Amino acid sequence: MLIYLALSAVATFLAALVLLRFGETSPAAVIHLVFVIGIMPLIFGAITHFVPVLTRSGRAPRSLLLAPFGLQLAGWLAFLDFTGEMPAVAAAALGALVIAAFLAGWLVLRAKRTLGRPHPGWRWYLAAVVFLSTALILVPAMSWWPQARPELRLLHLHLNTLGFVGLTALGTLQVLLPTVLSGPDADAARRLQHDLPCAIAGILMAAVGAAFWLPLALAGAALLAYVGFRILVSWLRRYGARALASDGVAAPLVGALCGFLLLLVLGMAHGLGILAGRDAVPAFVVAFLLPMVTGALTQLLPVWLHRGKRTPTRDRMHAALRRGGVLRALLFALGGILLGLGISEGIWSAVLGLLSFMIVLIRSLLGSSSAWNSDYR
Repeated sequence: MLIYLALSAVATFLAALVLLRFGETSPAAVIHLVFVIGIMPLIFGAITHFVPVLTRSGRAPRSLLLAPFGLQLAGWLAFLDFTGEMPAVAAAALGALVIAAFLAGWLVLRAKRTLGRPHPGWRWYLAAVVFLSTALILVPAMSWWPQARPELRLLHLHLNTLGFVGLTALGTLQVLLPTVLSGPDADAARRLQHDLPCAIAGILMAAVGAAFWLPLALAGAALLAYVGFRILVSWLRRYGARALASDGVAAPLVGALCGFLLLLVLGMAHGLGILAGRDAVPAFVVAFLLPMVTGALTQLLPVWLHRGKRTPTRDRMHAALRRGGVLRALLFALGGILLGLGISEGIWSAVLGLLSFMIVLIRSLLGSSSAWNSDYR
């Protein structure tokens, strides 16, 4: 299932970039294509993968493992609503809310039943799911209070992007990067525990401020930037700039964190009237989501595909996926900066980086298939 969700996310990225450049689909529909059909199910699947590790417990129940398919169905309903084919966004939000509540309950139960103290990273996932649930509740509220729709829409947008996606990514990066570089980050657990209240406060301030009061939004973005810079400075001290910039997995992950920080700055500029707000979401996808997802999949796909002990086949797949990772990180960064500045040609840099990843992904999957067939014979 995780492999399917990963491939689905990559496919939605490519479809979204094509639609943004050539299609007549509304930007809102394209964004929901990426978030609700690609990213949200993948995040749910990744949470069910990481939480058993963080809580030293067994695999998630089958009913929860199948939940991302329900989310994708809800995502298609939302996408059809935005394209005018079917008025179903409220039903889609309700279905996703039920699944999110189920995941939150499972997270709490797993944390209570763990042996010893669970890793604090699980709390970042729980907070992210709570933000998502709040954003979903706001969907029918937009219909009930049309006079408040602009403010509710901004709340919904920021709770999803900064709250659900951003919080999940920041929590995962601090666990994933030490694994990539094979160098444990002794400060990660303490930092995760210390920084979560700041991150939550920053997200709430940014979301509420974007809807109602600009100074509060600017303060919230600054608080989130503080959290992000703490992570980046810790990595630079522990691993060094050369190791972070030269590794085919670390470079996109660091690029994702830098993209997140850049987008906070662009968001401030938008709030002050310096940049156009319509450019922020494409930049968010390209500068943050693309390096985050491709970097994470470079590390995790071989593990998901070749479970159990480390094998030469898994190592070969890791090596294949790492090729071009540094260049892809640069292409995504360039594309995100250009899009954030309102230069639409930045989309081509993002397309080139994504196609590069898809090529190495297909080659590595074909190589794994050949290895399986050889082993089977």
